[in-house]
Amino acid sequence: MELIKLFDSELRLMELIWQQEESTTAKELSLIAAEVIGWNKNTTYTILKKLIAKGAIERIEPNFVCKALITRERVQLDETRKLIDKLYNGSIRTFFTSFIKKEHLSKEEIEELKDIINKEL
Repeated sequence: MELIKLFDSELRLMELIWQQEESTTAKELSLIAAEVIGWNKNTTYTILKKLIAKGAIERIEPNFVCKALITRERVQLDETRKLIDKLYNGSIRTFFTSFIKKEHLSKEEIEELKDIINKEL
């Protein structure tokens, strides 16, 4: 599956789209973006068009209804993969080791991570 590169502004709008339980109109999104982010209508519509072009959302007529075509989880995984490739030469082990060394994890968090790893094996 091809990675979709989303810029920060696109991610912010995708968060608003994902927060909607159902598909929502561009007009509704522009009102939410104005309130939450402080964007004007033109900014929201410009970013919506970019998201459509990238295949992240679908435009459904009538009323310019916006429906997410990618999940938050997929974007998180894609962005994490890009970060690991860029900063850790693609090594999940190096990333994980580096992260754990810098974070103070509770015993419960360590046990939870062990359980996750054991379930994947």
